[in-house]
Amino acid sequence: MARLCCESRQQQPSRLSYMDQTQPNNPLHGITLKQIVTELHEFYGWEGLSERVEINCFYSNPSVKSSLKFLRKTPWAREKVEQLYLSSMAERG
Repeated sequence: MARLCCESRQQQPSRLSYMDQTQPNNPLHGITLKQIVTELHEFYGWEGLSERVEINCFYSNPSVKSSLKFLRKTPWAREKVEQLYLSSMAERG
């Protein structure tokens, strides 16, 4: 019986390869929101971020933790931050 279990696992693609196949054209695939916020903060600083994306979590007592909390609950703001990340990646080359 254990052999059947192992055989069925071998026939199924791994979860990672499945995820790679489902999002082949997503430039943000595999990049966490924490990585995005951290890299943007290192590149622009909080002041620079607040100038580029007008959301309160970058103005008032900004931190990575508070920004993540807000962005995870607010899809429109997360989308703006992700777009800024993509454009900054293009700038950096």
